[in-house]
Amino acid sequence: MDSEITLYHAPQTRSSGVRILLEELGAPHRLSVVDLKGGKARDPAYLALNPLGKVPVLRHGEALVTEQAAIYLYLADLFPKAGLAPAIGDPLRGPYLRWMVFYGSSFEPAVVDRALQREPGPRAMSPYGDFDAVLSTIVEALTPGPYLLGERFTAADVLWGAALGWTTSFKLVPEEPAIVAYLKRVQARPAVQTIMAAEAALSAELEAART
Repeated sequence: MDSEITLYHAPQTRSSGVRILLEELGAPHRLSVVDLKGGKARDPAYLALNPLGKVPVLRHGEALVTEQAAIYLYLADLFPKAGLAPAIGDPLRGPYLRWMVFYGSSFEPAVVDRALQREPGPRAMSPYGDFDAVLSTIVEALTPGPYLLGERFTAADVLWGAALGWTTSFKLVPEEPAIVAYLKRVQARPAVQTIMAAEAALSAELEAART
């Protein structure tokens, strides 16, 4: 691939899943570390990449991509031989896109409202309806297993493995049996094991640099 891929990343954040996806894809890339605790995400140079001051951000040649789901979709389609994205025309493409978008549009708003003990907005305004409906939708999808799309592991499982991992660890989402079994499968993957070790090392390195 001619154009270099750069991931702007802070360890042990939502962008950690993008590192896992890059590992799953076998995608060569450069890591540009953003020290969130050191305030680097508020530097003008970084805000020029993402005015929200958030990670991840992906640069691929002249293309600049922000927002988690957009980055996952972009990368999985960029490396089709890895088989992590059903192709257009594949019947699984629709469910795949649904789960990619469901995370940011429904799941995370529901989790944040529940964590802050806020009532969801009126149903006509709420992007997700209610927390219990969101949770039951996820559990129902995971119950047949082993992955969201059945036997096929996709980039959606990288996204949801990371998302359910951190939300269950912080007790924001209950440890339903289907979720626990799913996490066990996803977290056992070599790419996850490799990146989690790298993330711990990077976090320690940044912490040492601040002291």
